[in-house]
Amino acid sequence: MPYSKELPLAKAKIDRCRSIARGIGDEVAQVVETHSTVGTERGVLRLLGFNDALTREDLMYPVANLIVDQLAESGRLARGVLFWVASALLTRKYSLEELITAVSEGLVDFSQIEPGEEKAVYRLAEKLARDAHTRMMQIRQNRRKKFGKLKDPADEKRPLKYVIVATGNIFEDVLQAKAAVLDGADIIAVIRSTAQSLLDYVPHGHTTQGFGGTYSTQANFRLMREALDELSLESGRYVRLTNYCSGLCMSEIAALAAIEGLDCLLNDAMYGILFRDINMRRTLIDQHFSRLICSKAGIWIMTGEDNYMKTTDAKTSGDQVLASQFINERAAINAGMPSNQMAIGHAMEMDPSYDQVILMEIARAQMTRQIFPQSPLKYMCNTKYKTGDIFTSHAIDTIFNLLGGLTGQGVILLGMPTEAVHTPWLADRSMALRSANYVVGGSRGLADEVGYRSDGFIAKFAGKVLDDAVKLLERIRPIGLMKAIEKGTFAGVKRTQDGGKGGSGVFPVKRGEYLNPFFKLMGSRIGV
Repeated sequence: MPYSKELPLAKAKIDRCRSIARGIGDEVAQVVETHSTVGTERGVLRLLGFNDALTREDLMYPVANLIVDQLAESGRLARGVLFWVASALLTRKYSLEELITAVSEGLVDFSQIEPGEEKAVYRLAEKLARDAHTRMMQIRQNRRKKFGKLKDPADEKRPLKYVIVATGNIFEDVLQAKAAVLDGADIIAVIRSTAQSLLDYVPHGHTTQGFGGTYSTQANFRLMREALDELSLESGRYVRLTNYCSGLCMSEIAALAAIEGLDCLLNDAMYGILFRDINMRRTLIDQHFSRLICSKAGIWIMTGEDNYMKTTDAKTSGDQVLASQFINERAAINAGMPSNQMAIGHAMEMDPSYDQVILMEIARAQMTRQIFPQSPLKYMCNTKYKTGDIFTSHAIDTIFNLLGGLTGQGVILLGMPTEAVHTPWLADRSMALRSANYVVGGSRGLADEVGYRSDGFIAKFAGKVLDDAVKLLERIRPIGLMKAIEKGTFAGVKRTQDGGKGGSGVFPVKRGEYLNPFFKLMGSRIGV
């Protein structure tokens, strides 16, 4: 029986999945075209430079929140925040910098701003958006100039080795990140403080007391970015930085990440809907604007399908993962994002006690690689079946490293031997990196030496996952994505269309009245 370097996946079935996903994308587009959110409007302000905070009752109140709150409470937000910023500049005779300062000092109340002459407002709003867009692109170009001569691991030795730091203290995170880079890490991910995704604002300044992770703030982004840039220049190889861009502040986080030069963001509306009970309309709208920003800033998005397998049996939930991957791909395409920035997520999460489990994991990983050939796939280690037995954990992670290299994953999120015991110490991370360095480096080229039988177990298992994904998408097609989520189609989790956190932050807009030039500037395929 002949062997091939690729699995015999039916192209017609893959094409059918993408066709259905395109229709699902049209459903989401209708929501984006007719609504905005307080988070999206705050993202606009962040791009313009409204990134300071006032002190109120000993708490930091972000200026972006202040402006949007004033407009929402006065019933003015439906025209878009940029309409009122442009009006303030025209009627109050401020420069943009003067307006930012005045708001930061509490001297301007946007509920009292008089609307400017409409044509003049639209012209100025277009200019403000173009200037902000130009600044963002200049940041990207400047980083290319500064680091373009360094070795980029993404160009020569994928999969990239991705490790997390999660002390809660950004200054301690920097020390742990530096140690990880010296041990060979290619991507540093600063885990976000537990439940920050449910905060409807972005904390301000450096933070030292996160729980289970460190708060995502502009100051924290900058501190870690500076540290990794310094190490990149010293080592001669570029080190990527990742943070989290899900939850109620997706657009703001994306804007701040673009400004501070981050490389990757965990960005997935489905994750927020299913696992954080965030209102589905709110987060689907925010996801679109955040992905527009990521697309233009050159930021890889990382999707969260690995989480589906933590609440279901990973052996039987492969169809949910694959269906969601097609939907996520379409959402990124609608935001004008190229495939090489779509780090589609999946994981090695099957029960290790299953017979032939390694073959099943190879099938799913190789299938995903072939279906999304240009994507820097993000492959997640096993966490669900870690028990505190550090020796078995290390063995599972070693196999994970081998499969990540064999199937050509773009990124492997390294497992830690103490996964189920505590937040990893320096020694745990070092052990994980040394294992990955050995296994990934030592097996480089293995895929060119072996092949798959067209009638073998691996090919048949992958074919079944694809068949099941087609059937699942066919069931979703007539009812739509949001109804499918209500029925618990993904991860066994049910959410209602009108429920969840942040639903009150969604508001209707009218074509011709709502003003957001960023959609067109950033290449949106919807909402323009």
